[in-house]
Amino acid sequence: MTENQTREARETSSLRAEVRGWLDQNWDPEMSTREWWERLAASGWGFPHWPADHGGLGMTHAASAVVVQEMVAAGVLGPPGGAAPTMGAPIVFAYGTAEQRRRWLPSIARGLEGWAQFFSEPGAGSDLASVQTRAVRDGDEWIVNGQKVWNSGTMESDKALLVARTDVDVPKHRGIGFFIVDVHQPGIEIRPIKQMNGSAEFNEAFFTDARVSDADRIGEPNQGWAVALHVLTHERASHPGGGDGVLKQVHGGERAGYLDRPAGQVMLEADDERTANRLPISDLDSLLALAREHGRLDDPVIRQRIAHLHAFGESLRLTQLRALVSTSEVGTETSVVYLGAVRLVRLYRDLIGDIAGAAALLDCTDVSDSILTAPCHGIQGGAEQIQMNLIGERILGLPKEPQIDRDVPFKDLRVGTQRVTAAAASSNGST
Repeated sequence: MTENQTREARETSSLRAEVRGWLDQNWDPEMSTREWWERLAASGWGFPHWPADHGGLGMTHAASAVVVQEMVAAGVLGPPGGAAPTMGAPIVFAYGTAEQRRRWLPSIARGLEGWAQFFSEPGAGSDLASVQTRAVRDGDEWIVNGQKVWNSGTMESDKALLVARTDVDVPKHRGIGFFIVDVHQPGIEIRPIKQMNGSAEFNEAFFTDARVSDADRIGEPNQGWAVALHVLTHERASHPGGGDGVLKQVHGGERAGYLDRPAGQVMLEADDERTANRLPISDLDSLLALAREHGRLDDPVIRQRIAHLHAFGESLRLTQLRALVSTSEVGTETSVVYLGAVRLVRLYRDLIGDIAGAAALLDCTDVSDSILTAPCHGIQGGAEQIQMNLIGERILGLPKEPQIDRDVPFKDLRVGTQRVTAAAASSNGST
């Protein structure tokens, strides 16, 4: 072992001991989730990679991963989860003003607000730059009209990240604005989308003269594309497909209903919080339990496939850690991890079905839920094909695909021209 490796090992060991000591003194499963999150936020252990002057400890992502590992080992509830810390906080740090950081980061760290995401549209899925939802300036506010779809967790959220068209006279990538909008206002109607697994994790939202303050705009009015790309990079990193050693987390905000309940009880229920990016059977223990239940644990082929899943999951975890150590930031490498996670989910799905056999068609619990939830992977967080493009262009250095609409004003594009032109001509921006 080299001198540097020896020093790093000592530092890691010291960090682990420090985290364990703090958790031993502060974790109490009987305290409310609100109080626990307040302790994590005040100490900086909740989001240790955040800057020290904004509630963190200024650690690298690699060191933060060590903190998470100790939380998992100690069996404690993690800091607030969801879009607010995984997508909202990174763009507030990268593009927000000092006033926006002071206003939003403390509530995110303490889980006082839940956030969602208004990105995808019926006519702009993988091609996010083709969004047609309009935001028209009206003094110190923007008036928003349009439709969003496949929004996750919107019902329980207080705010949402919104991408909207602010200028139709320039090419599509240059006329986009990025906002933080209050979800529950008269101008926003949210409709749940019933999924084949029986849940309604996703929603669609309709904007009719909804309003957002200009003070809640992130970045310049027509330069929201760069902000959106930053969010998408972090979104890919927040969609792991499953595996062992997962930190127990739930969404923040009053609407989620966790703040004033005992933290220990909430932690036990964390796996039951239905989210689109987690299969009920998605770790080694639950897979072994399923094989044991169906008398397949002694089957050498099944055992080999379980071992393969475990090895694949570990290699994926180590790949993500290696990327964090080498860059200290979330980057394009998340596309590699994302695609690996999609493959991991499908391996779980196939093995679960093979273990349960015909019972998978009749079982209406974790087996069928896992199989029916799996197809959303490879779509949410960015389509597989888009991730492959990113890997090819930004990691492998392959030439970009031809794009004939990059320099065409958005109002002149054939797709959606009628709707966009009508929106531009309307005095209030209605679509």
